[in-house]
Amino acid sequence: MATITCRRLSICGQRRNSQCVSYGVDKTVKLEVNGTHQRLRLCAARAGLPPVLIVQAGPGFPLLNEAAKFQQRLQLEQSFLAVYWDQRGCGQTSLRDTQGVSLKAQVDDLCFVVRWLKAETGQKAVVLGISLGATIALQAAAHAADSIKALVAVSIDADTTSSDASAFSFLQERAISPDNRKMARLVKKLGAPPYTAPTSFQLRARLLTELGAIEHGKRFGELLRGLLYSLIRTYGWLGAARTLRNMNAIQRKMLPELATLNLFANWPRRAVPIHYIFGESDPLIPASLIQKVLSTVTHDDTVTSLPNVGHMAHFDEPTVVRSIIAQAHSIV
Repeated sequence: MATITCRRLSICGQRRNSQCVSYGVDKTVKLEVNGTHQRLRLCAARAGLPPVLIVQAGPGFPLLNEAAKFQQRLQLEQSFLAVYWDQRGCGQTSLRDTQGVSLKAQVDDLCFVVRWLKAETGQKAVVLGISLGATIALQAAAHAADSIKALVAVSIDADTTSSDASAFSFLQERAISPDNRKMARLVKKLGAPPYTAPTSFQLRARLLTELGAIEHGKRFGELLRGLLYSLIRTYGWLGAARTLRNMNAIQRKMLPELATLNLFANWPRRAVPIHYIFGESDPLIPASLIQKVLSTVTHDDTVTSLPNVGHMAHFDEPTVVRSIIAQAHSIV
């Protein structure tokens, strides 16, 4: 087993041009995980609160830069130890750490991290997995149930072919409008799935975001400006450039593998309670996929569908998601 090296860092030193938020617990830890360097930020109003580990959407998306957004929207720190994790190759780590990235590697890394977190806190974590992060968490839970209390799965990626077809149909429908010729040109440029290169994957994300399907009511320009600001604030100018470079490198490696992802072909063994959350305005998760997920649940699981909510349901309906996390941790 790989050894863990732990170094405490000052998060204030990483956050540029931004006032630090004051928490009773606020530390960033650097771990050596399966031969790579990864960072976690741990925040809580006070010591001893139960941990919630956040597994970001992806591939290649960092999370430390989004801590402020989570803190503003979900306010997990008031009741939990919120753990923000930059996964393998994400953030301002070296390009070398992106080379071994794969779905299996991400699952193995998560197993490592939740076991470290249990050793650090003495408590099992609720894992909040988002999109691909939920996919990773579902598979990791089958192997690390000793360290995971429950899984809250937001907009889980379960069948890429079905999700891609649904999203492309959505884009084609919106491109028909004569008032949106630019959208029509871009959808034609995008073409039909699969999307196995960063350029096409990112173009689709741009189009879906512009139509308010990622965060309900939010447009691409607004979210892009927020992303760039958060990257610079968290990692600095050079670190932001490295983060974007790493994102592209990870997507080049993982997108061909993810294009064939189908959890229904071999659904992971259920080992912990699972709370699924879907947005009814999310074109990536059609109703047919939600029905297939329903066929996998047991009496301890829950499925919540939220009206007027996009792919990032935790940002569209943070109060609901926070209450489900509390339910998963049995503190309500």
